Amino acid sequence: MIDLYTAATPNGHKVSIALEELALPYTLKVLDLSKNEQKQPDFLAINPNGRIPAIVDRAAGDFAVFESGAILMYLAEKTGQLMPADPQGRSRVVQWLMFQMGGVGPMMGQANVFYRYFPEKIQPAIDRYQGESKRLLRVLDGHLQQHEYLAGDYSIADIANWAWVRTHRWSGVAIDDLPHVQRWLDAIRARPAVQRGIQAPPSEINFNKDSPEQTKQFTDKARTMVEMGQSQQPTSKPSL
Repeated sequence: MIDLYTAATPNGHKVSIALEELALPYTLKVLDLSKNEQKQPDFLAINPNGRIPAIVDRAAGDFAVFESGAILMYLAEKTGQLMPADPQGRSRVVQWLMFQMGGVGPMMGQANVFYRYFPEKIQPAIDRYQGESKRLLRVLDGHLQQHEYLAGDYSIADIANWAWVRTHRWSGVAIDDLPHVQRWLDAIRARPAVQRGIQAPPSEINFNKDSPEQTKQFTDKARTMVEMGQSQQPTSKPSL
């Protein structure tokens, strides 16, 4: 059994999707980020960085893993699925996984901050992060023109990138001119395990549909976390 400490974010959904795809039994432990539960001592003992997601593999001596990309690799290697065993095949998957970890996630995340959450609209910052996000999506589109999935067969690389790319509209980045990305998004969205994974837990907002009241509530909560929540520290040391 695996304990999954998570929240309804792209990084969190990467892991719940992978667990569903791998048919691994897991217990869902949802942290309320608005209450700073990810900064509490019990969780910091699992992930000293105080961010979701993290897992504890109870069948492996309570082994803890944090960082979403590291978790995906751990689960793939544990099961022998969603990543080839041969060095070149494995490397292709890891390359596209790192593309998401170092590019798509950080750039779209910053686009969200400046486009959605900051009370002051700093247009050069918005342009910078939306522009770089779009450039990265163009890279994906060019690659997917010649490939059904990112690294051969469907893999953790697809899961990681998909969990972020599907929220492109929230980042203010259109994909109408990226038909191969659209085809890939639709194909992965149709997978039953993916549909279950993005409900573990469900998002508070539909990233692909306008709902002014829901958008405002979600944005106000996220703005509070961006401005102060992530910097708050617990008053006591974590207990191991």
